[in-house]
Amino acid sequence: MYATERQAQITRHLAERGRVSVVGLADDLGVTTETIRRDLAALEQQGRLRRVHGGAVPLRTGSVAEPSIAERMTVNSDAKRGIARRALDVITDGYRGAVVFDAGSTVGAVAAGLGERVAATGARLDVVTHAVPVAHALSLLPDIGLTVLGGQVRGLTAAAVGTSTLTALASLRPDLAFIGANGISADFGLSTPDPAEAAVKAAIVRASRRVVVVADQAKFGVESFVRFAQLSDIDVLVTDAAPDGSLGDALAAADVEVWTA
Repeated sequence: MYATERQAQITRHLAERGRVSVVGLADDLGVTTETIRRDLAALEQQGRLRRVHGGAVPLRTGSVAEPSIAERMTVNSDAKRGIARRALDVITDGYRGAVVFDAGSTVGAVAAGLGERVAATGARLDVVTHAVPVAHALSLLPDIGLTVLGGQVRGLTAAAVGTSTLTALASLRPDLAFIGANGISADFGLSTPDPAEAAVKAAIVRASRRVVVVADQAKFGVESFVRFAQLSDIDVLVTDAAPDGSLGDALAAADVEVWTA
C-alpha cells in the first residue's frame, strides 16, 4: 500500500473514531508502528491531525476551539452509545435519587438511554439539566421528574450558562451527576474551551455527591482552555478504552474508578 493510500485510511479512521492509536492503526493497516508514526508526522505537517501520546486526534485551532453539539453528535457516535449504556449501570435496581445531566453529546447519549434503564430497574428519579437537547429527550420520558435550569443559552452547545444557572445549582445537592469534558489529562485534569460553561460544570461537580464523567478516548491527553475539575474531584470515568501511561497512573492515584464500555 502506498503512503498516500495509507494516510487517507488513517484520516478516515480518525474522522470515524475521534482518536486513533499507533498500535491500533498498525494492526488495522498491517504495517509497523514505525511506519504509522512516520505517517502521523507527515499528516500533522499537512495540518490534517494533531499527534498526542500514543496516537493522534483531530486538528483543532487551539485550546479554545470547540465543535458544535451537532458536529459532536456525528463523531465517534458508536463509542458514545456504548459509553452511555455502561454509565447507566450506576443506576441499579430500585435506585432513588436526584440526578444532574450536564451538556454534551456523550451526556446526551446517556439521557437517551435513561428511559430503558428506568424501566428495567424500577428507579425513581428527579432529574435536573441546563442542556436544551437533554431536557427535550428527558421530557418525553414518563415517571421522571424533570427540572430545567434557566440562563443564557449558548448556541454552540445549546446549554444554559451564567449567573442564574450557577445560583440555581448552588442551592442543589444531587446524588449523582453525569458530566462531559473536552479534555482529560494527568496534569491539567478536566477541561473545556468556554469559561462560562466551565463554571457550570464546576458548580455541578461541587454540588454532587457522586460524579460520573463520560468521555471517549479522543479526550485523553487533551487540555482545553479552562479547567473545571481535578481528577480527584470525580468518582467514575466511563470511556471506551482504558487510559494508559501517565493518565492511567494519575486516575489510579486519584482513586477514580475507570469503567470501559
